[in-house]
Amino acid sequence: MATDGASDASTFPAADLEKELNPGQNKNFEVDTVSSDIAASKEIKEREADTQKKEREKRDTMQTLKTTILVSAVIAAVAGAAFAITKKLKEK
Repeated sequence: MATDGASDASTFPAADLEKELNPGQNKNFEVDTVSSDIAASKEIKEREADTQKKEREKRDTMQTLKTTILVSAVIAAVAGAAFAITKKLKEK
């Protein structure tokens, strides 16, 4: 019952030697749809991640600017109050 694996042609298709030995001349190649779908979804995820990162950086920059402005305003207010208090104390 044991058969030689090379004699059973129905289990393994024969290779086209011209296509195998000269891959540059083979213009009819098949695309693995699963792999291309995975690659496409990976690209989409990377683009979304880049977009989210840019938005996060933009928000961080705006938050830093807001914080700087608020701190400057508080310092200016404290300095103004200090000048006003010293002026009142000098008048007395």
